[in-house]
Amino acid sequence: MGVGEHLFMKKANELYCGIDLQSNNNYVVIIDNDNKRIIEKKLPNEFSKILMILKPYQKKIAGIVIESTFNWYWLVDVLMEEGFKVRLANPAAIVQYNGLKHTDDRYDSFWLAHLLRLGLLKDGYIYPKELRKVRDLMRKRIQLVQNRTTHILSIQNLYARNLSKKISSNEIKKLRQIWFESSFRI
Repeated sequence: MGVGEHLFMKKANELYCGIDLQSNNNYVVIIDNDNKRIIEKKLPNEFSKILMILKPYQKKIAGIVIESTFNWYWLVDVLMEEGFKVRLANPAAIVQYNGLKHTDDRYDSFWLAHLLRLGLLKDGYIYPKELRKVRDLMRKRIQLVQNRTTHILSIQNLYARNLSKKISSNEIKKLRQIWFESSFRI
């Protein structure tokens, strides 16, 4: 066996699934080793309907790729609990062919399955379910701190532009307190 040949030694009857997940619906494509589309279906984001499509092919499905969007947790978790091999695609790392006139959910889900079949999929990390809440909370905290800093800098710029004076972030943080104190002295 030559170098790299093992990459292409796939079972003849293996299937590959790509799911383009949107906010309220998804598009499921299952392909075979010849890139023939076995199933193509737009579905609502209801696991029972997705499972109804996938379950008859479960033993042949080598893997399911889900595009990493804001709402992937529920689908990945349930598919993994049902015994499917799930991979999370990193959309920033997936390059489409140059010159494509348009893509849509149908094409995107096919492309995901195609990349999986070829062994070219750039994975996203499926964070353990029990740790996601902490990660999400930390991400939100970082976002809030960044927003606060942006607002403070904006106020400093307004102050400097209009009054030709500098104001510290600590002074800005006290503005509300000063405003309340002065506002209620009628």
